Amino acid sequence: MSDRQNFLRAAGWGDAEIAPLPGDASTRHYARLHQNGRRAMLMDQPRGAETAIAPSDADESVRRALGYDAIARLAGGDCRRFAAVAEFLRGRGFGAPIIHAADYPNGWMVLEDLGDTLFTDVLAKGGSEEELYKAAAEVLARIHQEDAPALLAPDIPLFIYDEIALVAETDLMLEWFLPLALGRKATESEYQEHRALWRKVLGAVAVRTPVFVHRDYHAQNLMWLPERNGLARIGLIDFQDAVAGSRAYDLISLIEDARRDVAPELAKITAAHYLAAMRAQGTPLDEAHFRAEMAVMAAQRNTKIVGIFARLYARDGKRRYLSYLPRVWTYLERDLSHPLLGELRAWYDRVLPKERRSLPELESA
Repeated sequence: MSDRQNFLRAAGWGDAEIAPLPGDASTRHYARLHQNGRRAMLMDQPRGAETAIAPSDADESVRRALGYDAIARLAGGDCRRFAAVAEFLRGRGFGAPIIHAADYPNGWMVLEDLGDTLFTDVLAKGGSEEELYKAAAEVLARIHQEDAPALLAPDIPLFIYDEIALVAETDLMLEWFLPLALGRKATESEYQEHRALWRKVLGAVAVRTPVFVHRDYHAQNLMWLPERNGLARIGLIDFQDAVAGSRAYDLISLIEDARRDVAPELAKITAAHYLAAMRAQGTPLDEAHFRAEMAVMAAQRNTKIVGIFARLYARDGKRRYLSYLPRVWTYLERDLSHPLLGELRAWYDRVLPKERRSLPELESA
């Protein structure tokens, strides 16, 4: 009997039918379990598939020595972080899945199965975009009612989404997309200038009171559960890389979705609803500053995503991610129109002009 089967048997799912689910951009694998009319999800996080994370107080040199996951504050291969985030969210009434059983050393967990009602699928079947996006904005407002905790569990900190991580993520554009677009590697001077410009704009909207940031809050990681009440109507998944950071980050993830078009009008309605919800619960924001923060976080996130999708294609052979790049560039070009980002916009126009942002490979993707 395999180790996985031993785990499932000990968890009470030894006779379950196992139906693997399609993979995503990560190293995790999921399968649906069916047994005697019950169902659950099996999560398999291969140990060693991603690098280790660094201690919360590690300096930049230590994080760089450990690799990209440590620099960018990603969860690595430790599924304890997923469980800790789930418990944190559930303890506040949010719709994260119950953890039924876990084998942390081997990276296996049996989770509550929240069903098949991803926002993406509900919307494809005619669901109301405005209803779902407003509900998602209300969840964010409630999450942002309190400051981020220092710890998710006694031995699991919630890392700060600091300048080191944010700038390192923008490096991905130069490392992976620029060579595809220009046919050469980025120069050291290009890296240094790009990083300096990002540090400048990030400093202009520096977060003083960080909040919990899901980090991948969009239609493929949100589930519509209308039979539940209040906050729990939104099922939350894929949150293991959560950090403490900007209130704008998850809102931008929602309204500038790399995998589906979000109309500018819907984005405006959603952002306005979020701001209204923040006011209604007694935590109003300075709207002008928040709009600037949104622009910077949006540009940062979309710069990162362009790099990640280019990497998924060039390194991992996942060609479908090329088809998302035109949408992400459309978002990014719009983000860079904010006055605060003028110098960065000029850098992109000079180094990666618009005619070089459409890769030849896209024509056959």
